Amino acid sequence: MGFMNKLIGDAGASRRTDDYVELDGVNAPEPEAETQVHIARISEKQDVIDIKDTVYAGDIVIADITRHTTQDRTMDQITDELQQVARGVGGDIVQKDEDQIIITPRGVKVSREKLGR
Repeated sequence: MGFMNKLIGDAGASRRTDDYVELDGVNAPEPEAETQVHIARISEKQDVIDIKDTVYAGDIVIADITRHTTQDRTMDQITDELQQVARGVGGDIVQKDEDQIIITPRGVKVSREKLGR
């Protein structure tokens, strides 16, 4: 499994907080950060509330939507709500493949170009 798959997940794979590990040899004190990246799972429409609050607070959310298909009516409503949030804060929103949505606050744009070849 590649590094990025471990970081943001693999299509269809289930991820938990304990799937992420601290890097060995990093002894520096944890710095204060203005912006944090949160990992979320959208299982039902109710999950959108926490995501909205997080983006309004100025943080980035990578949301796992593997439970829904892109043709799912609920997913359409969720996507519409999250697009309104991104517009409302002057942020950005992008769907990565069929399994993730990335929502950012003002001042953070998600590049549509892949790195590398």
